[in-house]
Amino acid sequence: MNRARKFSVLVYITLFCLCWRRVSAQSSPVFACDVASNPSLGSLGFCNSSLGLDLRVADLVKRLTLQEKIGFLVNSAGSVSRIGIPKYEWWSEALHGVSYVGPGTHFSSLIPGATSFPQVILTAASFNTSLFEAIGRVVSTEARAMYNVGLAGLTFWSPNINIFRDPRWGRGQETPGEDPLLASKYATGYVKGLQKSDDSDPNRLKVAACCKHYTAYDLDNWKGIDRYHFNAVVTKQDMDDTFQPPFKSCVIDGNVASVMCSYNQVNGKPTCADPDLLAGVIRGQWNLNGYIVSDCDSVDVFYNSQHYTKTPEEAAAKAILAGLDLNCGSFLGQHTEAAVRAELVNESAIDKALYNNFATLMRLGFFDGDPRKQLYGKLGPKDVCTPENQELAREAARQGIVLLKNTAESLPLSATAIKNLAVIGPNANVTKTMIGNYEGTPCKYTTPLQGLAALVSTTYQPGCSNVQCSTAQVDEATKIAALADATVLVMGADQSIEAESRDRTDLLLPGQQQLLITQVAKAAKGAVILIIMSGGGFDISFAKNDDKITSILWVGYPGEAGGAAIADVCFGLYNPSGRLPMTWYPQSYVEKVPMSNMNMRPDASNGYPGRTYRFYTGEKVYSFGDGLSYSNFNHQLVKAPKQLYVALEESHICYSSKCKSVDAVEQSCQNLNIKIHLRIKNNASISGSHTVFVFSTSPNVHNSAQKHLLAFEKVVLKGQEEAVVKFKIDGCKDLSVVDENGNRKIALGDHVLHVGSLKHLLNVRI
Repeated sequence: MNRARKFSVLVYITLFCLCWRRVSAQSSPVFACDVASNPSLGSLGFCNSSLGLDLRVADLVKRLTLQEKIGFLVNSAGSVSRIGIPKYEWWSEALHGVSYVGPGTHFSSLIPGATSFPQVILTAASFNTSLFEAIGRVVSTEARAMYNVGLAGLTFWSPNINIFRDPRWGRGQETPGEDPLLASKYATGYVKGLQKSDDSDPNRLKVAACCKHYTAYDLDNWKGIDRYHFNAVVTKQDMDDTFQPPFKSCVIDGNVASVMCSYNQVNGKPTCADPDLLAGVIRGQWNLNGYIVSDCDSVDVFYNSQHYTKTPEEAAAKAILAGLDLNCGSFLGQHTEAAVRAELVNESAIDKALYNNFATLMRLGFFDGDPRKQLYGKLGPKDVCTPENQELAREAARQGIVLLKNTAESLPLSATAIKNLAVIGPNANVTKTMIGNYEGTPCKYTTPLQGLAALVSTTYQPGCSNVQCSTAQVDEATKIAALADATVLVMGADQSIEAESRDRTDLLLPGQQQLLITQVAKAAKGAVILIIMSGGGFDISFAKNDDKITSILWVGYPGEAGGAAIADVCFGLYNPSGRLPMTWYPQSYVEKVPMSNMNMRPDASNGYPGRTYRFYTGEKVYSFGDGLSYSNFNHQLVKAPKQLYVALEESHICYSSKCKSVDAVEQSCQNLNIKIHLRIKNNASISGSHTVFVFSTSPNVHNSAQKHLLAFEKVVLKGQEEAVVKFKIDGCKDLSVVDENGNRKIALGDHVLHVGSLKHLLNVRI
């Protein structure tokens, strides 16, 4: 988000050190309307919490001069001491725990760290919506505790809910994966966990979340194309059935308090200057209750880098008139007054933006006086890094870890049978790698080596000095593998391979990692377990097809407790249940497909294979939803309709001529809910969790997906236990497809529902 060309490392470190000294001593929160210290503030309407929100905001805005108003359009918001408003920093981050990225949050001796959960891509692999929300609740509690002692703000610019469209994207690790439904469910769950007030008042916020980066943003820096100059050319169809659904769910179902517009252009317009995308869709169609913020320096980018306007005043005016409320950066602070003087934008448009910003702060209690006397006032250092919170971080990692291969049931290992475990690899004893990016200082770390060594005797060799693995130490590694009862290889990536502003150019393991893996497997006398620690997938076909490599695990970036979770899975203390939230492609895919091609659908005319499990027609290394367990689960269909009738008015044209689809409008959507009941049985003797997926293949109309996810549910079953899982499917929302013009349609004909190996035919007719 912050741009390297904007701030030098030296300046950042200097400021950080100054802030560290300041916040170490600071122990009080920032808030307005401190009536206890200044009783005269009690007469101000905006400080009166018994008044309605609209009245309070209107009272505040009318008291401000134009210059003061402009000071509230930027993330480092100005103070107005004459009416008791202190400086407020809007920019804090909480992607998978309270983060030190952004100037709004710091750690100190008072609170030296916060719970660091797995990177989002691994949490998404749990397919557990209750977990998404539970993590959000913990993060918001720790955030409030830090706010109470002056170490954090109340506005957190998370989550990242962009679609993981291309496997090379460096920020795919931050997202819930490639599927719009999963991304939507993650967005809704995590946002509710962050925002939901403990007093259940829908108008109050615990903290304010922000869904980003709106929209069609999934390229950072690939072969000379960067996000600051990229124009994402997106069809209406792809926009409405792939890129927009997570944001729509975040606003409508999650009731998020903010949406962040992105750096890139979409179809020739910067997203932060597009009135159709901002005022039209987010504010108009979806009715956002909150503020729209720019990615950091986005307004500066569309003026200085994209040259979208001739003058900076025009850029400021275009952003505000498009519906932008808050500028992360200083551009609006510098150029808005001149834009008003030039009559490019009216002061009333600025007032609208301020309404959205101030209303959000009021919902957070920022204008209600001392927060230590409010709902969350008793939270403090004791509520951060609690044993329960740290255990949830371990549990989240366990639930996300994906078992991709397990020949001859080589896993789980036996802690009694293994006398010596060889642990090899550049990621075997890492700490910071496990927490990915947008991280905070964790409570503590448990590395993979530490987790495994807590259970059995281990011998360790890194094999490579780092994940770049320019020269593998093959001899040392093969020696310990040849003597060990089993070998664990912990390989993969880190932020030097995939990160913000760093997209990959290939899908191969870096450097000599493949050589190291192959030679160690050849020399090993016992089971060989390959662990891939990464955000994106790799072409590990060589390992998948190597009989000497008995098991493969993908562990994402598993968070502060990642090593303990890995050991739990390897030794059977936890039965793996994670499923891949993204397709793993072969190297040949990226050799043929430019990352800059936004098209989701295949094109036979030029050999373009399409993207993600919904449209990709080529070979895969592993598929979306892949994942094994130590148990075997059976599915049995208990209840599902065979026909579904769409109601149309008597004069509808489809009664007189053959239609392949009908508009998914209110009348035709009546009574289209269907119930699907499935009996799931755990055939093993041990307990296990299982994700039940319901996919649909629609009739072949409007170039629809080859299949798409309708619903999913995580179920926990004891050994030999069975349960009935009930799905309620909205036939209009879930079974519909998007046509070439971006309109929702109900496809008529046979829909095939897939659950595991089960298939059920549902005929939709008028």
